[in-house]
Amino acid sequence: MTVPADDRAIPLTFSQVLKRILLGKPLISEKLKGQQLSKRVALGALSPDAISSTAYGPEEILTELVPHAGLAAFVLLLPITGILLLVLALVAASYRQVVMAYTRAGGSYIVTRDNFGPRVAQIAAAALLIDYTVTVAVQAAAGTVAVASALPALGPYGLEITVGVVLLISYMNLRGAKEAGRPFALATYSFVIMVALMIVTGVLRHMFWSLPIYDPQHLPGTVPVHQDHGLVMGATILVLLRAYANGGSSLTGVEAISNTVNLFKDPQGPNARRVLTAMACILGTLLAGVAYLAYATHATPYQDEYPSVLAQIARAAFGHGLIGNVLFVLVQASTAAILYIGANTSFNGFPALASFVAEDSFLPRQLLKRGQRLVYSNGIITLTVLAVVLLVATGGSVDALIPLFAMGVFTGFATAGYGMTKHHLTHREPGWRHKLVINLSAGILATIVVGIFAVAKFTEGAWLIVVVFPILVFMLMRLNSEYRSEAAILDDFRTERPDLMTYRRHRVFACVNTVDIATLEALRYGQRLRPDRLTAVHFVIDEEQAQHLQKLWERFDLDIELRMIDCPDRQLARAAQELVVAEQNEHPDTNVTILLARRTYGPLARLLHDRTADQIAKAVSRNRGAAATIVPYDVQAHIDEEFPNKLQQRIKRRFAAMIARIWPDTTGTVASYGQPERPTDVISIDELVAGREATIEGRVSEVEDLTRQQQTRRSMLVGDDSGQVRITLGAEHAEAQIMPGQLLRITGQARRDEKNDVISMTEPAYQVVD
Repeated sequence: MTVPADDRAIPLTFSQVLKRILLGKPLISEKLKGQQLSKRVALGALSPDAISSTAYGPEEILTELVPHAGLAAFVLLLPITGILLLVLALVAASYRQVVMAYTRAGGSYIVTRDNFGPRVAQIAAAALLIDYTVTVAVQAAAGTVAVASALPALGPYGLEITVGVVLLISYMNLRGAKEAGRPFALATYSFVIMVALMIVTGVLRHMFWSLPIYDPQHLPGTVPVHQDHGLVMGATILVLLRAYANGGSSLTGVEAISNTVNLFKDPQGPNARRVLTAMACILGTLLAGVAYLAYATHATPYQDEYPSVLAQIARAAFGHGLIGNVLFVLVQASTAAILYIGANTSFNGFPALASFVAEDSFLPRQLLKRGQRLVYSNGIITLTVLAVVLLVATGGSVDALIPLFAMGVFTGFATAGYGMTKHHLTHREPGWRHKLVINLSAGILATIVVGIFAVAKFTEGAWLIVVVFPILVFMLMRLNSEYRSEAAILDDFRTERPDLMTYRRHRVFACVNTVDIATLEALRYGQRLRPDRLTAVHFVIDEEQAQHLQKLWERFDLDIELRMIDCPDRQLARAAQELVVAEQNEHPDTNVTILLARRTYGPLARLLHDRTADQIAKAVSRNRGAAATIVPYDVQAHIDEEFPNKLQQRIKRRFAAMIARIWPDTTGTVASYGQPERPTDVISIDELVAGREATIEGRVSEVEDLTRQQQTRRSMLVGDDSGQVRITLGAEHAEAQIMPGQLLRITGQARRDEKNDVISMTEPAYQVVD
């Protein structure tokens, strides 16, 4: 049959119109097929989270050291950075094994789940979820510091700017922005080039010319500077551990490559390993260079966090001339860009990870759903809310966020290391002993770092993670227990108990309170169920109303029994349950259905009516062998038809006009599917003529297998922008892998069904285009 597009028109609801205006036209599932990345693009697109930590890692070490060690802090900065570089090398070596063994998305969560099971994997899940949340806050806040370092007038509005950036990134992701792409790679490479140029210029000036040296003791606004012999008196073991813990934030994002191995071109594992190695080398070089120049210039953190240490180094290296000012601005611009892009990394990682965890039944199933633009909208919104709350709670301060940062990161490192250790012990592939030593060492070292964080930074905010982490793991376990309990009950039919499969009798009760069109619709629906007996039931709360109902029943002569049941305590839900129990006690093999008419109203009118039907349905559904069905009747739609509101009609027309200007093909209709360019011999479905052979192209919307006389034929509904046609394939095609959503090119003779006056095609030739 052919169905013109206009005949299939379905008005858009207000929420659908609003989503299209804010987010854009709905995307079809085939758009999930993204391009795979070359090594060069992947390096720039997937590493901003890690490489951008150069902007704040050395500064956070100095923030802890300067108040306790004074000028000796700049001497201590270098060995601490050296230790961090050794940790970076070991962690990178560990993840080189991960990307070779696991080419799926998910990183340490998948590694832990596959080797230790889903319950132990929730430790990695909790760590990564916390890490992603704090990463958004830290990266965005650090990006704002870079902006304020170039434009100090914006400094007092740092929190507002940071929250605005997070909301903007969230909005872009809700519209379907992708992390992997050339614009992100351009920002990353710009930062690497500018910081590398700054390092080379600064080192050359320090070696052969004069490099300006700051005097932290006489600079207003810097963090307090210890005045004694800091190296001996101030730099205690605890201070050094705190400084090391702060510097550990420089290693965040190293795991990003392992989370997205599936995005690489083949061979995925080797390509991801090369990119990971390159990223670690770039990160290590930039960290070493910035730390050395901080030592050489005595660039000191400020209490207001701007200008940043990186900005002070850039100013010292490039000077104050015209070229120096231009290069300084470029450094700050590229720093802000890569930091903000680094925040975007979490908007891809958090929703994807949450979907994996939800698929394993440890998070709510809502996190599995893709939204209008094929992204995990619920995950994005959840991450946005958590990040904004965290920013507001800490005032958008990078210093306040850092203690919350690296614990989750290093917990992920540890679980990945231990998971790969188990993997090597299980599979014992060639060279497994050497690989085992690397992964086990990385896991142990990461665990030690987590312990250092927990102890050294406990009073500075790490206590929150220490408390939240086990609570989050417990919540994940508890949620999984609930899902498993539900599944156990719902899968009870597998025991093949006859009382769960068939019933000899079907009894239907329709709850009525008055006689109106909604009640009549519920009674009609009850008759279509073909019960052994249909009875209308009224629970008597008010005698006058009951008498009025009886008179209405007699007046309309509905030919359906009306039963009055006393309900003196006004507990309608319990009365309905008692009715079901009494019926099943009298006839144990009876299936009971309770019908409840629901009158649906507009948002304002909904406040004027109760939700009794929901309460009764919930109570009745507790009884085995009983079901409650709510039969809705849209009162508001009929009100709009009979009594149109001029203001509402005017608003609807304006929205429709707005949609028509933005998407001319979607106004007032179901969203049409996008089609690739078609050959010239392909005609639209509405041009089919009975008796003539033609070629059409359309997307499958329905597939149904029909078995008659022991032969199975496949019936499909195929449509384009002009209409739909029914296609029937012979028995030889019944096993063909044709699924809804596929694009088919069909050639055959159209025929008209005189009885139904529709056009169809029987056993045409077809080709799967997509």
